[in-house]
Parts: sequence; structure tokens; C-alpha cells
Amino acid sequence: MESEFVPWLRNRVPSHPRLDLGIGDDAAVLSLPSQHCVVTSDMLMDGVDFVLSECDPRRVGRKALAVNLSDLAAMAAEPVAAIVSIAVPNDAAVDLPKAIYEGLLELAAEFGVALAGGDTNIWRHPLAISVTAIGEPTAGGVLKRSGARAGDAILATGEFGGSILGRHFDFTPRVREALTLHERYNLHAAMDVSDGLSLDLSRLAGESGCGAVIDGSAVPISDDARRLAEERPDAGSPLDHALSDGEDFELILAVDSASASQVLADQSIGVPVTKIGEFVVPQGLWIRSDKGDRQPLTPRGYEH
Repeated sequence: MESEFVPWLRNRVPSHPRLDLGIGDDAAVLSLPSQHCVVTSDMLMDGVDFVLSECDPRRVGRKALAVNLSDLAAMAAEPVAAIVSIAVPNDAAVDLPKAIYEGLLELAAEFGVALAGGDTNIWRHPLAISVTAIGEPTAGGVLKRSGARAGDAILATGEFGGSILGRHFDFTPRVREALTLHERYNLHAAMDVSDGLSLDLSRLAGESGCGAVIDGSAVPISDDARRLAEERPDAGSPLDHALSDGEDFELILAVDSASASQVLADQSIGVPVTKIGEFVVPQGLWIRSDKGDRQPLTPRGYEH
């Protein structure tokens, strides 16, 4: 497979201004003027993150890169390059890795990412794909999970819940939104929501040494979450899905109150931004009702 696939890939991958030496040598050479780079890696596996027999492999390839770009967005880093390694079932045709890369290449072109290389193997197991993405911090530096402060507003992009109906493949990483917000406003911390809104928010708050209160009525709930709640009433309400389904790949942000008011008044970054609560002094997670009652909230989502 490799003797046919690698020449195809070399011809298919476009040139990139940051890629001094690309596919074909033992390693790639990237031009990184910054003294620092931001590196993230995710592995997706058939039967865990997707079911290959039920989906287009192009969507699998796109998702494999998209989840990494979402991590770079959470750090407010500009995407530069990606390294892609795939292990293909030994009974698969060469059309499978080609389709995977077509999905990758489409998203890479959208965000100006160089596909710098990687590895391809066959084995007696389901498809596995690992992507390592490299980004550069901007002038404002990287955003971390540990910067939230008591009194900061909790802002969230987009909507939550029900991603299993298709959005977990087709989401748009919030790279542009993160870079724009980081340039314009005073952001203290950020994180992308991959495992569940309540679970990931509790992680951000824990890293920052504070707690978080969610306004239940303010959480932006997707139509998919409402549809799931109707189809599977035993699985919880639309809000339950929004708080715990995961794979929304939206951003949660810790923003000082003055800047938060400016962000909410601006609403020009291309996706809605909503205030869903605030960070507080005591550690823990709570949900607040319309009446102002505050109850402890158990973080729920996908545990690796």
C-alpha cells in the first residue's frame, strides 16, 4: 500500500510557505520565526471516536485534524502544521487512506495548515489515526486553563449538546474566533469543550483554583440536544445533554467583567458568544435556577 500511497500523497499535498522540507524525507523542516511553538496531539480510533462502516472516511480525516485545531484555538495559537500517522486495517484498499487525507487536506487548506508528514502502517485491527498539530502563539501569548479568577464571567461560543447526531464530525474549530477575541479583549483563561460542558468547566475551574456557577437558563442549547431529549426521554432533558454530551468543540472563556460586557455587546466574531455564569471563590461546581437558587452540580461527560 505504501509504495502506491506515498507518491499519491506527495503529489496531492500543496506547498506551504512554512514548510521548507516536506513529505519524502525522514523528517520535515518547518520555518518557525517565533521562539515558541504550541504542540497538541489527538488519536481517533474506529469503534471509539467513530464507526468507520457507518461514515464517510473523509469526515474521519477532517475530524482528526479538527479536534487538534480546536486545542490550538483554546490556547489562542495560530495553526502552522500537522503531522499525521494512520494505522489502516490490512484488508483495506488504498482508497481508504486517500479518502482520509482528502478530508484532512480540505480542512488544512481552510486554516492554512501545512501537512508536514507522518507515518502510515497496516495492522490486524480497526483504523486508528493520530494527528499532532503545531501552532504559534500570538503577541498576546497563550491562553491557559489556570488563569481564571473569582469574579470573571464564564463566556461560551456556540451551542451545546447533541453532537452525536453529526456535529461531532462537521464542527468548525473556533480558531478565528479565539484569535480575534484574544487580540481585542482581556481573556484570562480558555478551554475547548471536548468531553462535556460541565466536566470541562470543572477542570478549568480546578486548574485555576476557583469554582464555577452556571446559570441553567443561560446555557445555549442546540436543536440537536432538544431532538435527542425528545427521542430518548430517559437520557435527560435538553439542558442535561448540553451539560454533558461532549464533542461540541466550542470554547469556554474566563473574562473579566468589563471585557465580558464588551464581548457580549460586540458579537462580531462570526459565532454567538453567551455569558453562562461566573467563577467564584469556593472550589466546586454549581448550577443556578431562574429564581437564584444554587445547587451543587456533578460534572458529567466523557471520561477517558
